[in-house]
Amino acid sequence: MNVFGRSIRILREHGPRVFASRATNIVLRPVRVIAAEGPRSFAARSLAKASQRLTRHKPVILVSNDDAAKVDWTQPADWQANPISVQDGPVEIAWIMSPPGLESGGHQNLFRFIDLAEKAGHRCSIYLYTTSNHPVSIPEIRGMLRSAAAYPEVSASIKMYNPKAGVKAGTQAIFATGWETAYPAYLDTSNARRFYFVQDYEASFYPLGTESLLAENTYHFGFHGITAGGWLAHKLSTDFGMATDHFDFAVDKTHYSVTNLSRRSEVFFYARPVTPRRAFEFGLLALAEFARIKPDVRINLAGWDVSNWEIPFAYTNLSSLDISELNSVYNRCAAGLVMSLSNMSLLPLELLSSGVTPIVNDGPNNRMVSENPFIEYVPASPLAIARKMAEVFDHPDAVARSIAMSESVAQNDWADSGIQFMEAFERVMRG
Repeated sequence: MNVFGRSIRILREHGPRVFASRATNIVLRPVRVIAAEGPRSFAARSLAKASQRLTRHKPVILVSNDDAAKVDWTQPADWQANPISVQDGPVEIAWIMSPPGLESGGHQNLFRFIDLAEKAGHRCSIYLYTTSNHPVSIPEIRGMLRSAAAYPEVSASIKMYNPKAGVKAGTQAIFATGWETAYPAYLDTSNARRFYFVQDYEASFYPLGTESLLAENTYHFGFHGITAGGWLAHKLSTDFGMATDHFDFAVDKTHYSVTNLSRRSEVFFYARPVTPRRAFEFGLLALAEFARIKPDVRINLAGWDVSNWEIPFAYTNLSSLDISELNSVYNRCAAGLVMSLSNMSLLPLELLSSGVTPIVNDGPNNRMVSENPFIEYVPASPLAIARKMAEVFDHPDAVARSIAMSESVAQNDWADSGIQFMEAFERVMRG
């Protein structure tokens, strides 16, 4: 009913006095809001109401609504009835992933293991899955992979995942590589064995709601999980009954080594305000106290451009650095603060290789990944973290400790992690 129709109804049902009173209230209400809250607040409120009435909300999440709705993990899937076994020789592996980006550490590590699988003789195909409206250019992705030092060169074909076509005929193993890709991996009509390359507990990436629930559900899908580090394998097997193996973290010594044999005068913070599990704001609290204790020490922030953030101490904004630039920065630093609220970052071992003492929040999610004696696990207190950073900075035997730290990870090689990965994969495929 329009405004004129409502006015006639009020006049008929309540008479002219009530009609006049209500009309006056309707006219004066905006005036009262303006007087009480000001014109900007009134305008914002009006626009918000207009948006609510005019906007049609459509949920946009990483997995398509159709895929999310079709998976019923409470019932056995067809591919679970008669999974493929390969007793010897190479395996045809399909890897379903989101489109890789230049600075995506998760994709860089994923490609490392695709490269290791190819070096072991297996044949790999990559399928890109996305719900984004932005077009994906395979040639541009190929160009990025060739030019980026952090990505190994792989032989795998790359194409968009088409749910109607599925993976190519003859595929014997399918790897989901992120929670959203577990859905098309589950639904694919191939009877290939299903694996899950798990690098983090992705349900914790979201507040309690649809996305956290959809991510958590993937650990019930019946895939065999091969996880980055022991904490994830323990958590998924304990909490979800998932079959798991894990590979240990390692470090690429071609990128990280000790080049500075003098005392170091700076510190480092892995600053990722766009990644909540890296606890950027919490790190700033600790660093503000460290800056008070050590006002003359340069604090380097790297991982993201933080020029638009208010930071209450002097710092150097290194933004996002190429992997080839990191070692020179690390070798200027005595300590590196890396906050990890879910699975541990790869950075602590890389820092050690460059002679930097990692300062990491204490917890099983970190300790179960590495018990290296040079990692300083500190309770999650900003003041305790700041004190530990200052203590590390003032260590009387700093140069000798830097050398010892680097030597402590000299045997942590990705080739050994690749062996762990391949032994787990081939054991399941041959079983």
